[in-house]
Amino acid sequence: MTSSSQLSERESYYSELGNHSLAPLWASLARLVPPSPQPSAQAFAWKYAEIRQHLLTAGNLITAEEAERRVLVLENPSLSGQSRITDTLYAGLQLILPGEVAPAHRHVQSALRFAIEGEGAYTAVNGERVSMSPGDFIITPAWTWHDHGSESSGPVVWLDGLDVPFIDFLKAGFREQYEHASQIAHRSEGEARLRFGSGMLRPSDKPTNSSPLFKYPYDQTKAALALISKTEEIDAHRGFEIRYINPTTGGDALPTISAGMRLLPDGFKTSPYRSTDGSVIVLVEGSLRATVADKEITLSPKDVLAIPAWASVTLEASGETVLFNFSDAPVHQKLGLWREERS
Repeated sequence: MTSSSQLSERESYYSELGNHSLAPLWASLARLVPPSPQPSAQAFAWKYAEIRQHLLTAGNLITAEEAERRVLVLENPSLSGQSRITDTLYAGLQLILPGEVAPAHRHVQSALRFAIEGEGAYTAVNGERVSMSPGDFIITPAWTWHDHGSESSGPVVWLDGLDVPFIDFLKAGFREQYEHASQIAHRSEGEARLRFGSGMLRPSDKPTNSSPLFKYPYDQTKAALALISKTEEIDAHRGFEIRYINPTTGGDALPTISAGMRLLPDGFKTSPYRSTDGSVIVLVEGSLRATVADKEITLSPKDVLAIPAWASVTLEASGETVLFNFSDAPVHQKLGLWREERS
């Protein structure tokens, strides 16, 4: 037993240490080196039907040019004010209206776009425009010029996913504004896919950190999922799954973010699964009941779900269900930290 005099002596000692910018490790060791991951984020779902009206209101209040990026950030309730959907990932829903341009800039943060609603918008990346349709996966690699525009007759919405929290932790952020609102397109749409999406590379092509492909169309993704669902055995914990890759390396399309699409047959329920990466799900088709760390959540198409690190997850599909997911798994894997548990 520690006596009151000993406790008082320790408190005085700790106070003196603080005056010299010192601290006792033994007072914080359990917090710094826990027995298992202790994420601050919680499992939480954003219902698109509720968010959409807030997005349209934003469209009436501020232009895309004024806002630079008219986005409603999906803030995890446990991380209020930190612009984080999980401990290590950023996500937001971006709106662009007919005739608008979101001005060109570049930054070291890697970004993905997942098209949610509407046709006729585009993203331009380093001088090549790619059109956006619901279900398309589009990337803007680190330090690439990019702007967005719309030639549609109605609102277009997509999900942004970035590694902002990770870059912020490293204090390695840089950003630069382009001299004009839009880039001058000097490459035809589809050029990147023709060069790098055909399964062929030139002898002079070198491995790149991010994929040189900017767009992965949903129709091709869904066709691939349909094929493997007919020819391969389903993974009890993940369903049928494909991953978007960098064709020059075979690795993930972005160096810090893994992204892919999953298909769950009608009535299929996954076995419990957890991994050290924080992740985000967007329901594309069907209906899904998710149990995340004993919290039950029902998702409809376009809803977004945050899954904290090391949280046990089971998913149950009603109707054939397709879902998009992204996570910070590549960072864990490169650092030798990633692990999974299949129950």
